[in-house]
Amino acid sequence: MELLTGETLGSLAVAMAIFLLLVDLMHRRQRWAPRYPPGPMPLPGLGNLLQVDSQDTLCFFTRLQRRFGDVFSLQLAWTPVVVLNGLVAMHQALVHHSEDTSDRPPEPILEHLGFAPQAEGVIFARYGPAWREQRRFSVSTLRNFGLGKKSLEQWVTEEASCLCAAFADQAGCPFSPNALLNKAVSNVIASLTFGRRFEYNDPRFLKILDRTLDLQKESSRFLRQVLNAVPVLLHIPGLVDKAFPGQRAFMALLDELVAEHRMTRDPAQPPRDLTDAFLDEVEKAKGNPESSFNDENLHRVVSDLFSAGMVTTSTTLAWALLLMILHPDVQRRVQQEIDEVIGQARRLEMGDQAHMPFTMAVVHEVQRFGDIIPLGVPHMTSRDIEVQGFLIPKGTKLITNLSSVLKDKTVWKKPFRFHPEHFLDAQGRFVKQEAFMPFSAGRRSCLGEPLARMELFLFFTCLLQRFSFSVPAGQPRPSDHGVFGILVSPFPYQLCAVPR
Repeated sequence: MELLTGETLGSLAVAMAIFLLLVDLMHRRQRWAPRYPPGPMPLPGLGNLLQVDSQDTLCFFTRLQRRFGDVFSLQLAWTPVVVLNGLVAMHQALVHHSEDTSDRPPEPILEHLGFAPQAEGVIFARYGPAWREQRRFSVSTLRNFGLGKKSLEQWVTEEASCLCAAFADQAGCPFSPNALLNKAVSNVIASLTFGRRFEYNDPRFLKILDRTLDLQKESSRFLRQVLNAVPVLLHIPGLVDKAFPGQRAFMALLDELVAEHRMTRDPAQPPRDLTDAFLDEVEKAKGNPESSFNDENLHRVVSDLFSAGMVTTSTTLAWALLLMILHPDVQRRVQQEIDEVIGQARRLEMGDQAHMPFTMAVVHEVQRFGDIIPLGVPHMTSRDIEVQGFLIPKGTKLITNLSSVLKDKTVWKKPFRFHPEHFLDAQGRFVKQEAFMPFSAGRRSCLGEPLARMELFLFFTCLLQRFSFSVPAGQPRPSDHGVFGILVSPFPYQLCAVPR
């Protein structure tokens, strides 16, 4: 009987191994299809997961690009992936095949983090009617509440004044600017989503910022990629809660703010902000099962706008100030242009951009050099497409290596150096380059791009109008290399802000 049991178990093990091998072969069958992009040989079951350098994925991709070209493939467990590099491949996929590459790959981990299946938001939502509805709503509502208008411009300049006052409180002593930049940018998002600003020392505000940073760190973990690639691991009891506690804590804080909004909202009055406007749409959509306006999606949309809008812009501003203390000659030229166009007393306006070509070049070069979202947000093909002669089948995950465009040696004179002249012509006029795509391209390009551009110009210019920035005496020169994660942020540094 014992021998029979052993034989049975052995047979089961062999059957299971054969089954897993067949499943693995099924998932990688497209690798042998004609004109499928080349790539490193995957291992059975795991694919190329163990080969990926999670600490420096960009360097890993650069090595593969040199070996296989601008379009190459990977197999992450059972997920087929194609990595796009260079302006031509990116343009073909995201612009020429915009409709066919606008889907997002499924993220099984989201449901285990507490998101309902119908709560897709606007960033990671699958391409379809729900995403279109939420994208239209978000864009139109942001415009209604001032995006591109004087009202929001004034709000940002007032917040910039508060930020400058907080910098002045440092009395010229060394400090890290990151926390103050996070607070200022978050208040702009809070004004749009919740119709209010927070004092910089507000305990709840500090909690929201802390949880947002926790969320960023958790999203950068390689474990998240592994769990999405091998979703069976999500059923390990307690794993998700232990590995990603920040997500639930962040959502709980946003839930409190939304709940307060419900209590203070007056349906008879015009909406105060995006949350009110969404609640109005929820009321209109009652009884319509096809609508994406529901309570679950409200939390997801607000979460998307708040977390993405805060971290990306504040990180770019952190890069801007770092590069100013590393390049004092550039800082002086920006301040000279500010003095000539705006002066020391007048508040700046978005209209001043047209008369400040060097400042505009610096702001764009900060985004190019900082390269804070080097791999963008993943896409997925909804039908077979062809890119640079390669056939990419339907259902393939696409990774857009935006860094390969922003640092392309064939496009930029000094791709790995901070060089504002990349955006100036021979006459010193500002020129926007086609290869400047920090916000991606196509239908899924960042909907917050206009807001980010406004914030970057107004915050950056206001700070340089009021202060001169320098490396603190006695401290070593900070590095201009970044820390790779879901965002590329500067290594921690301090500066001195001396009033002009």
